[in-house]
Amino acid sequence: MLDKLKTEVYDANMRLPKLGLVTFTWGNVSGIDRDKGLFVIKPSGVDYGDLKPSDMVVVDLNGKVVEGNMNPSSDTPTHTVLYNAFPKIGGIVHTHSEMAVAFASARLDIPAVNTTHADTFYNDIPVTEPLTKAEIEDAYEENTGKVIVKTFADRGLDYDATPGCLVGQHGPFTWGATPDKAVYNAKVLEVCANIAYHATMLTHKDIHVPQYLLDKHYYRKHGANAYYGQNNPDSKNHAAREEK
Repeated sequence: MLDKLKTEVYDANMRLPKLGLVTFTWGNVSGIDRDKGLFVIKPSGVDYGDLKPSDMVVVDLNGKVVEGNMNPSSDTPTHTVLYNAFPKIGGIVHTHSEMAVAFASARLDIPAVNTTHADTFYNDIPVTEPLTKAEIEDAYEENTGKVIVKTFADRGLDYDATPGCLVGQHGPFTWGATPDKAVYNAKVLEVCANIAYHATMLTHKDIHVPQYLLDKHYYRKHGANAYYGQNNPDSKNHAAREEK
């Protein structure tokens, strides 16, 4: 079942240690087949060096295991909530990457302080409120997903434009159109956290990028008239326009 997606999710999981985003088994990637209403996720607590594509577990959007010989990631209920709440996403990543976890531990948003951030995240990357004792004791992982969804609703954030969140006192979750894109966003989030930490250590001023610079960098990659790269609407014409 879903052999192609299993391979895609396996490959995305294997990128996490290569990118320095996970230590031991502290992370997971999933990917969804929207037509079938099923997603594939890493098994719980299995070392990356021991994983095979066939180990990936298939789960439905009610959180029920449909296929697999292993238990799915303990974070499966979080992924389930996010897939149901954010219908455009095709992949989800959770890691405990160090600098992102530092911001989550301090309960601080990752501020948009440069164009590196603006290329991928249209806003500060938000941090949720920590879960309450009751939320932790009753359906902890499910409530982790719910607090992410609530944070985006309360702040009026577009999950497509800001494809990541820090769970207070826990760590980062990112998402994207595919599992591979979600991994990309996880790495960008960690880089942004690292840069923001060092920048804010150098000055106590508000160093947020101005809105016009954030707009320029975000929309040149993601807007209706995007021109970054090879295949965006204005990619071929941009260089000629700049020469005039």
